[in-house]
Amino acid sequence: MKTLSRIYNTLIFAFLYAPIVVLVIFSFNDSKSRSIWNGFSLRWYEALFYDEEIREALGVTLQVAILSALFATVIGVLAAVGIHALNKKLRKVFLTVNNLPMVNPEIVTGISLMLLFVFIYQTTGLLRTGFLTLLIAHITFNIPYVILQVMPKLRQMNQHMYEAALDLGCHPTRAFFKVVMPEIMPGVTTGALMAFTMSLDDFVISYFTSGSTAQTLSVTIYNMTKRPITPVINALSTLMFGTILLLLLAVNIYQIRDDAKKKRTV
Repeated sequence: MKTLSRIYNTLIFAFLYAPIVVLVIFSFNDSKSRSIWNGFSLRWYEALFYDEEIREALGVTLQVAILSALFATVIGVLAAVGIHALNKKLRKVFLTVNNLPMVNPEIVTGISLMLLFVFIYQTTGLLRTGFLTLLIAHITFNIPYVILQVMPKLRQMNQHMYEAALDLGCHPTRAFFKVVMPEIMPGVTTGALMAFTMSLDDFVISYFTSGSTAQTLSVTIYNMTKRPITPVINALSTLMFGTILLLLLAVNIYQIRDDAKKKRTV
C-alpha cells in the first residue's frame, strides 16, 4: 500500500509540475521553437529586461503588491483585533462574512468592483479606472487573508497579559504594541507575505479594475498571448514562479523557526 501511495503521489505531482518544468526549460532555449531544443541561451531573459511594456507592467505590479500588502495588513490586524474582542456569536458572524470573499469566484468580485468604480465615476467624477482603483481592489481582496492569519495568533495569546499591562499603568496603545503585537507578529508577517503573493498572482480582478492606464504583469501577459507568442513569456513566467516559490519558502521557514522557538520556551 505504501508503494502504491508513493507512486500515486509522484504521478499527481508530476502531472501538476511537468508543464512548469517544460516552461522553465524552454525559457533557456536558443530558438523560438516550443518543442525543439536548439541549445542553452539567456537571450530571452535579456530581451525581457529590454522590453519597455513588461518593465512598466512590472513596476505597476510591484507597487500595487507592496502597497496593497501594507494597507491590507494594517486594516486586517485592526479588524482581527476588533473581531476577537466580540462575543462568540458575533465573532462567528463576522468570520463567516470574512470568509465569503475567499470562496466567492474572483470574476464575481472583479465585476462587482468594476461596476462600483464605474458608478462612483459616473456620479461623482472620481475613481476613474486606473492605478488607484487597481490598488483599492487588491487591498479589498487581501484583507480577509490577513484576518485569517492573525485570528489564530490572537486566540493562542494569553488574554490576561494585555489586562496586566493596563493594570500596571501602561497606555492602551503602548500596551497593544508592546504586548499584543509581539505575540501576533508571526501571523502578521504571514498575512503580509500572503497578501503580497496574492496581489502578485492576481489576474481576474486586475483585469476588470485596472483600465488601460495601469496594467499588471498578469494582464500584460494575457494581452501578449493575443499576438504571436515568443519565449519572452517563458522567461517572465519562470521569474514569477521563482519569486513566488522563494516567498513561500520564506513563510514556511519562518513558521518552522517560530514553532521551534515556542517549543524551547515551553
